[in-house]
Amino acid sequence: MSDIQTGRPPVVQFERLKKQFQVKEGPLTVIDDFSLSIYSGELVAIVGSSGCGKSTLLRMLVGLDNDYQGRILVDGKPVRGISRERGMVFQEPRLFPWLTVRRNIALGLAYDKPSRATRERLIDHFIQLVHLEEFADALPAQLSGGMAQRVAIARGLAANPRILMLDEPFGALDALTRQQMQQELRRIHQTQGTTTLLVTHDVEEAVYLADRVVVLAPRPGRIRHVATLALPHPRQRDSHEFHQRCGHLLSLLTHPDSPAAPVESVSTF
Repeated sequence: MSDIQTGRPPVVQFERLKKQFQVKEGPLTVIDDFSLSIYSGELVAIVGSSGCGKSTLLRMLVGLDNDYQGRILVDGKPVRGISRERGMVFQEPRLFPWLTVRRNIALGLAYDKPSRATRERLIDHFIQLVHLEEFADALPAQLSGGMAQRVAIARGLAANPRILMLDEPFGALDALTRQQMQQELRRIHQTQGTTTLLVTHDVEEAVYLADRVVVLAPRPGRIRHVATLALPHPRQRDSHEFHQRCGHLLSLLTHPDSPAAPVESVSTF
């Protein structure tokens, strides 16, 4: 049974968030009345149009932006700045170009300061997890875009975060590599079980990967709908059920004034 069903407390809680930026014309509200709970082991995707506050939510959760109204809790404790318990993977891998794959992944272990033997064993584990054994001693310039993003994901997981955030992680990849990386991410999530929050503009990516999909309204970003996807993994992109779910979510994004189920209800389809 899931934590939602058993009543266990969530890992992450967003409570009535409101975020404004000061612009020439006055306050610009980008997120308004955003409340959401994320439970242990879930992969939750947030989808929405450009400018609706998706990436801003991640910046607030990771601790890079503390200027907002409302509360963000991790394991019941308010977020206060950056912490190893909240890992982040960006659209660009952001690897250190002078360090090998091994040494880039090792940076994720810096918080715990393990013994040398333990560190090398953990590095080997994460290299194997992302299937880069043959490139362990390669430099970032020798990697493809997909390989480099695998290293970034491995480095993020190496810190053993309570929640891993992914901000459009495959947005810069070609279509084929993007699909391959989606398959890799789902496999990694099933292996590691790390609670994960994914931001994407790609509805098909969200349906392929997520346990729940949160649809945001155009700016200001409010939750328009939350859908629980009752589809087994691995999901078949060419199935009727898959296309049906993509179509439903896409209609909510492309027709923002159409009726939607209340956010308070659990939509399972």
